[in-house]
Amino acid sequence: MSSEVALVSVILPVFNRLRCLREAIGSVFEQTYTAWELIIADDGSASETTDYLRGLRDPRVTVVWGQHCGNPGRVRNAAMRRARGRYLAFIDSDDCWEAAKIERQLGRLGRAPERRWCYTAVAHIDEDGAPVSTEGWAPWVPYDGQILEPLLALAAHVATPTVLAERELVEAVGGFDENLLFCEHLDLWMRLAARSPVAVVDEPLVRVRSQRDRYSADRAGDYEGQVRLYGKAAETLADPRLRALARRRRAAAALVLAGLHVDAGRRWQVARTLGDAASFGGASPTWWWGATKTAVRACLPAAVRAGWRAVQRALGRG
Repeated sequence: MSSEVALVSVILPVFNRLRCLREAIGSVFEQTYTAWELIIADDGSASETTDYLRGLRDPRVTVVWGQHCGNPGRVRNAAMRRARGRYLAFIDSDDCWEAAKIERQLGRLGRAPERRWCYTAVAHIDEDGAPVSTEGWAPWVPYDGQILEPLLALAAHVATPTVLAERELVEAVGGFDENLLFCEHLDLWMRLAARSPVAVVDEPLVRVRSQRDRYSADRAGDYEGQVRLYGKAAETLADPRLRALARRRRAAAALVLAGLHVDAGRRWQVARTLGDAASFGGASPTWWWGATKTAVRACLPAAVRAGWRAVQRALGRG
């Protein structure tokens, strides 16, 4: 560390992706606010990446070495245990910040001391850094203050590399849940939102990169994560109305997950997913009708299922 005390601990998990990693780290070094430390948690990268990390000689940079686990929450938690700043800021190895990102967020929190965490808007880019069209996407809404319900409803979009939060707050809620391989970030934001209102900076201060091999591109894994996330929320939230919303969201996610299992020919997982959702509760008559159709489709021959998918794609539903 330099003589300047780090107010912000930047948490960066990495597993290869060296080309993007250089840009991500560079965007931290380019911050107009300079009282930061960068803690990089390496999840067992190949030698090309580890050689680069060992070559980072800046005293503000710490590398935490680990064996590959593929668990993003565990990797981020390992870095957070080394943090010394009052605030934690998160960045992923394939994303990058605008130069004023930390400065803008600290300024926003300084004007609202009752708010203990903050997020920003994002710009979406492709693998080469070119802007990605968001036509047809849900519109960005800068939710501010109490956002637990919008988070549950997936109406509030809080991207991980936009978040800056008090370290004591993150530690008080237990950090990332390492039992969740997907949606672990949303789970943490919901727990933060239950403790503190949020501040938003309605500027695209983060560029989020779309990668063909991005971890979150696994749709079945994503919906499996949603089922776990909403099941957890339905059992832990204090507000009965929000628990009921979580049960409905869990049932809806399970229906989509079951359909993905049908498409992949995983019949036993279809039965397990629908059975678990039915026993959990929160399923409406509409859900039961959808579950029945999904179960029937799972019993059809593979050629018939393929034809069904082709029809759905032609109708714009697949």
